[in-house]
Amino acid sequence: MSGELGWDRARWLWLLALVGGISFFLAVFKHWDGPAIWAWKTSGVGLLALWAAANARSTDGKLIAAALAFGAFGDWLLDAAGMLPGAAAFATGHLIAIILYMRNRRPSLTASQKLLGWVLVPLAILIAWGLTRGAEVHQMGAAIAYTGGVAIMAATAWTSRFPRYRTGIGAMMFLASDLFIFAGEGGALSKDVTMWLVWPLYFAGQALIAWGVVSTLSREAKT
Repeated sequence: MSGELGWDRARWLWLLALVGGISFFLAVFKHWDGPAIWAWKTSGVGLLALWAAANARSTDGKLIAAALAFGAFGDWLLDAAGMLPGAAAFATGHLIAIILYMRNRRPSLTASQKLLGWVLVPLAILIAWGLTRGAEVHQMGAAIAYTGGVAIMAATAWTSRFPRYRTGIGAMMFLASDLFIFAGEGGALSKDVTMWLVWPLYFAGQALIAWGVVSTLSREAKT
């Protein structure tokens, strides 16, 4: 089990990350706020980043650790500094992740895999436009641009050599969580509904991304 998960180093960080990320849903449900809550929110992905860094033995290992670190920074900035600084941190993390996945493209893809890779980005942008078209132009433009970045990250993750049912699915869950945010902000869905979806999809997605990449790289480092 430890070899499959890539738990060669600091498995306690992985376990603490799960505790921090899963337990934070209580704060979401209770609508708690404040600096201590922001730190709690950051703990899940922040500990995933530390776990990835502890297991990093190559450039790719450092890239996934950096992508997760910017995600954790974005978690904190969203509440501490606002939407734009938080989105900028996430966008930086997505760019790093795209570089990682492009460095690790799958040698061969089936027709359906190629189709999803190509269709995902315009489809996600179209959905984001539909969810935010009632907002101000600059807000809608920012949402569409950000969604494009997340969708490229998800598409490159899906077509990378990392496990599709961990890293690929995790990236798709990350994208879905952002679209549910826009659905709640734009009024397409009640925030009482999206509350149950956004954080679980986001954190589970980040955990699956980390698990898929780190376990693959750790296993290869042994051979």
